[in-house]
Amino acid sequence: MTSLLAFIFWASVGALLYAYAGYPACASLLASVRRRPVRKGNVQPSVTILIAAYNEEDSIAATLENKLALTYPRERLDIIVISDQSTDATDEIVRGFSDQGVQLLRQSPRAGKTAALNLAVPLAQSELIVFSDANSIYASDALQHLVSCFADPEVGYVTGKMTYTDQEGNPIGDGCSAYMKYENRLREVETALGSVVGVDGGIDAMRRDLYSPLNADQLPDFVQPLKVVEKGYRVVYEPAAILKEPSLRESSDEYRMRVRVTLRALWALRDMRQLLAGAAGCLFAWQLWSHKVLRYCCFIFLASALVANCLLALTSAGYRFLLVGQLTCYLGAASHPLLARRGREFMLLRLMHYFVLLNLASLHAVVKFLQGKKQVLWVPRKG
Repeated sequence: MTSLLAFIFWASVGALLYAYAGYPACASLLASVRRRPVRKGNVQPSVTILIAAYNEEDSIAATLENKLALTYPRERLDIIVISDQSTDATDEIVRGFSDQGVQLLRQSPRAGKTAALNLAVPLAQSELIVFSDANSIYASDALQHLVSCFADPEVGYVTGKMTYTDQEGNPIGDGCSAYMKYENRLREVETALGSVVGVDGGIDAMRRDLYSPLNADQLPDFVQPLKVVEKGYRVVYEPAAILKEPSLRESSDEYRMRVRVTLRALWALRDMRQLLAGAAGCLFAWQLWSHKVLRYCCFIFLASALVANCLLALTSAGYRFLLVGQLTCYLGAASHPLLARRGREFMLLRLMHYFVLLNLASLHAVVKFLQGKKQVLWVPRKG
């Protein structure tokens, strides 16, 4: 019995280490051996920026002003806002930009972001389409950096770099949370391998003729790139294309957002399960299993490691020491919100808290997935 518990414990620890450290290390090593550079060029194809919006009166004007001020030839740029039956002043504000060429589409009844994009793409006459959130602020040269990657005929989809800002607009740290730094570094490695397996959604571009209409319940930020890979094109990360969005201020808001995104990603993996079986090659299947499936399953490994460790602690001092370490980490994660409210911030505790939040959100999403629940509509996240 003890040997079985020891196997469960160390296998769980090994799976966690592989998901968060082993896979990035293996991918980095492999990329150093078979690097596939993106052949960028100074190109200026026609572009249509699509912005799906629901009750975004507080941010839509700033977003449109930002897009109109991009350092990209105005005659090569169109902007379409799809209002998902907004009930506030969003439509009126967007109409105020009509003399600058901004088009407004109203989707009624409300059907969600994916349906909004399906509605707008047939109206786009450009070579490329760019997906922006209604509160996304691009660096002035972000669009040019995005489109430069399409000089490479193998590239079908490009995602930029998201940075989070506080309410005053100042970058938090260097503009990214530790988690986003980690994800962005991994995207650089995956780009060198061939394709990334996850994008941000607020600063993405793709070839218009590769767009696939999706079901309303499908996550466009995940399914659309997977379909591009399935068609034989690359999905790459361009760190010079920078996006700023306001960070979420409360853990509860972040938790709800993570549950929603994870739930839709799980359905996306189910819909695109042929890629997990190698339809786009064994390399990409390995990336998808390692970066997504195993990552969403880490709450299982955390739970099994804790339970096994509790039982093993009865057998040796070494396992008791490891159990104290585990419990201390969870206690630190739980105490972070209370300490933060009292003005006492500790980076290590913040990271522990966020790590636990991510995995609890995955657990919640998996439960909903197993119950057959889907989420198409939601209130936009607020910073």
